Amino acid sequence: MPKSKRDKKISLTNTRKKGLELKQNLIEEVRASVDRYARIFIFSVENMRNSKIKDVRNMWKHSRFFYGKNKVIAVALGKDRAGEYREGLHMISSKLKGNVGLLFTNETKEAVIEWFDEYVEPDFARSGNVARSTVVLDEGPLTQFTHSMEPHLRQLGLPTLLKKGVVLLVGEHTVCKEGEPLTPEQARILKLLGNAMVDFKIDLLAMWSNNGTFEDLKTSEVTDARSYRTTQETEERSDGEQEVEGKEEEEDDEEEE
Repeated sequence: MPKSKRDKKISLTNTRKKGLELKQNLIEEVRASVDRYARIFIFSVENMRNSKIKDVRNMWKHSRFFYGKNKVIAVALGKDRAGEYREGLHMISSKLKGNVGLLFTNETKEAVIEWFDEYVEPDFARSGNVARSTVVLDEGPLTQFTHSMEPHLRQLGLPTLLKKGVVLLVGEHTVCKEGEPLTPEQARILKLLGNAMVDFKIDLLAMWSNNGTFEDLKTSEVTDARSYRTTQETEERSDGEQEVEGKEEEEDDEEEE
């Protein structure tokens, strides 16, 4: 009797082992990138599209992008000062929340900011996006659509009919209104009309440099991890000296007694 495919056993041990290997490989790749590149930028993405991210990766082949697996990346960088791979990297880890990624590069801060400020790619809105403008279709023929599209247009809510092989809009129709969230049908109609109502854009949030500094690019606040350590060490020495002085005073008091 042939064995059923449903009876196939899966080794959870092997699956777990493979998952650990993938995580370990990612940790090694991240740390290798820290050693190779001078700067790390944290970025968020407006109107995320995988194809657009791929385009940016191709244009920045001289650098390295990491997007996703933020918890593993945080482990690679170090979640606190004691465990960080390089000075100041724990500040990057603390920002790895939500839909953010990392760009490792040797390009200057000024060059990176200028490029990403200028890079904006129009794209089609999706359900839930807010309409950027009001779109109204006038009554009459919709010559951009073939006759075979007419049933689909009606399904999307457009008041159409087919007359002598031409798609006609029966009466003026408002597709969407500015400031209102788009429904799935409205988003599909806008795409069919070729109306790109959103922009794909990468927003830079912060930057770490291999000299140990961390800069919040929104507030321009700069933190120097090296100076923090120096201050911390000074405070620890001061606390230690105070403890020693306290013990010496106790010993002197005991001798007087």
